[in-house]
Amino acid sequence: MKEEKLQVFLEGVQKYFHQVMDPEELVVGTPYLVENTVPSAKDFTGVIAISGKNKGIVYFTAPKELLERLLILMGEREITESFMIDLVGEVANTIAGNARSEFGEEFEISVPIVLRGAPDEILLPRKDRSFVIPINWKNRGAAIVISLRKP
Repeated sequence: MKEEKLQVFLEGVQKYFHQVMDPEELVVGTPYLVENTVPSAKDFTGVIAISGKNKGIVYFTAPKELLERLLILMGEREITESFMIDLVGEVANTIAGNARSEFGEEFEISVPIVLRGAPDEILLPRKDRSFVIPINWKNRGAAIVISLRKP
């Protein structure tokens, strides 16, 4: 995937989080590349498989504290693990779904798979590099990881 295509994911992250919080509180870091390694996952990870013209994955990983605070800002009264699982999947799905505007209708996304706890491994394509977009909100770090290629 070319770096200029990352902009759609950066905008998706900002758009999603700005709907529920003060935009100045969110710091979207500089994307960086990782090769054949998985960046450290947080407490919850929402994984979206990509197929069609592009193949790969997009995932959002976040700590429990960040998800709890987001749920409170969204007006949720009951803060449970079930709601955090739904939220992390929703964020991953929304960000991947917004990318369709750039990649077109043949950018097909799966239903999110949510992993609880730091997974032993999230399979990234071995021959490709992945981009990590770090996110920081009130000293709580999260990340979007994108690994896409054309078949």
